[in-house]
Amino acid sequence: MAQKAKITVHPLFTVGEISPRLFSTFLEPIGTMVNGTMYNPKHPTADEQGFRQDFIKGLKDAGMRAVRLPGGNFVSCWDWKDSIGPLENRKAHLDMAWHQYVTNEVGHDEYLQWAEKTGAEPMYTINLGTGGIRDAIDLVEYTNHEGGTYWSDLRRRYGHEKPYGVKTWYLGNEMDGPWQLGSWDKDPRGYGVTCNEVSKAMKWVDESIETVVCASSAPFMDHYPQWEEEVLTQCYETVDYISLHHYHIAPPGDFRALLGGSVFYEDFINTEIAMCDLVQAKMRSPKKIMISFDEYGTMARPNEKLHPGRGPHNMAETHYRFDPARKYVRHDPDKMDHREFPGGDMLHALTLGSTQLAFLHHADRVKIGCMTGGLGALCASDHDHVWRSASYYVMTQLMRYAKGVSLRTAVESETFDIPGYAINDTSQYPDREGVNWVDSAGAWDGADGTLNLFVLNKNPDASCALELDVSAFPGYAFETHTELYSEDFEAKNSYETPDAVTPRENKGARCQDGILRTDLKPLSWNLIRFRKSS
Repeated sequence: MAQKAKITVHPLFTVGEISPRLFSTFLEPIGTMVNGTMYNPKHPTADEQGFRQDFIKGLKDAGMRAVRLPGGNFVSCWDWKDSIGPLENRKAHLDMAWHQYVTNEVGHDEYLQWAEKTGAEPMYTINLGTGGIRDAIDLVEYTNHEGGTYWSDLRRRYGHEKPYGVKTWYLGNEMDGPWQLGSWDKDPRGYGVTCNEVSKAMKWVDESIETVVCASSAPFMDHYPQWEEEVLTQCYETVDYISLHHYHIAPPGDFRALLGGSVFYEDFINTEIAMCDLVQAKMRSPKKIMISFDEYGTMARPNEKLHPGRGPHNMAETHYRFDPARKYVRHDPDKMDHREFPGGDMLHALTLGSTQLAFLHHADRVKIGCMTGGLGALCASDHDHVWRSASYYVMTQLMRYAKGVSLRTAVESETFDIPGYAINDTSQYPDREGVNWVDSAGAWDGADGTLNLFVLNKNPDASCALELDVSAFPGYAFETHTELYSEDFEAKNSYETPDAVTPRENKGARCQDGILRTDLKPLSWNLIRFRKSS
């Protein structure tokens, strides 16, 4: 049975400027992401550095804006100084985060040069687990200083004459997590003081940079949000962003919990904005701290056994587990196992779109967003080939058409409830009532004369008759309604079947007197475009 929905937009109801880095990606040497996908000297398309040019071309053609690298948990025991210079002189180490050998064939320079080849801005995470202030100073000097010092001249001697000009620097990764090497879990004030000194020193090396301090790694942490309040109180004036991470999990087949999970992202963002503004008030500062949501994803996972009553021990039990049988893994980039994620392409495309709509709803404060699976979304790959998954179309539409200012969209639709559920001891979600089946966000670029609406129908069982009111934008004419939808929800794009799930034009859309009427398919992603008449 078809449902109905109405969306109204108005030029007076804006959220804030949309940052081009809101739709960025994340790279960390886990499994085959670096060894095999990014780097394989034996691949037919490999360049002189061993980088797969088919992967580089796919990301470049997609228009990837920015990428956070080289981790992730990986950085907290990585020494960048052992990864520069001639390959034969580099040192191999154990990566204790992921229990793998790090050969450093892909090192500091290679990460940044690979980003250059893709045309993306690199955003760099430093080691504040086992690293410290001296290491951070040397790193910025090597990376960004013109020349005339030991470290900047060493960069030039190693083949990169000009500074890399890295603008954004992350002050460690998930530093409140007990799983992190050198964790500041027990000492938020100590981490805040360290960040204050490190950020200050880095900016004295290069005063054009911006820095990002870690907040709680998830809204499930026992110390959230008091931990980051204490951190930020120590370093408010020297940092520019706080870093948020969240991986939303729902039981397999529960579309309400899965696609409705964007409300939990918004809860997280709202809490962190309130915390930042509280610290701003305490500091009596005119400065606003922005948000970098630099790791995120939504996935289905079966429920695990719960251990109620253990309290904080649940987190410790999860992350202080020592397995004598566990072995370190050595990754051969030419032995890349084919890995398939469960579910069809549409499942991943819709969860991506749902989360990114939440970021657009807070575009005034969320300025960076790095999708953990973003590289695969922009360029899916296996050992031999690259192709475009359905997620490619969602992410590139947002990259190309979410420009200008984010608009508040007034949505009237039928709703659903999400009963509270617990996947495991740490990932537990409360009840949510009255969640709209139809979700949307708008982007208005007045200078370019474009108005774009992104609309998601989360209902798995019913189409929706949509009425879209843009009458407050006189002179804007309807251009097209593009929908991403598949009759077969298990369909997947591949190298052999690249067009199993692709966008198509909805030719039934009609617009008169600023009111557009169209239909939204069940479980569909929709882009509706208007342009100002000349």
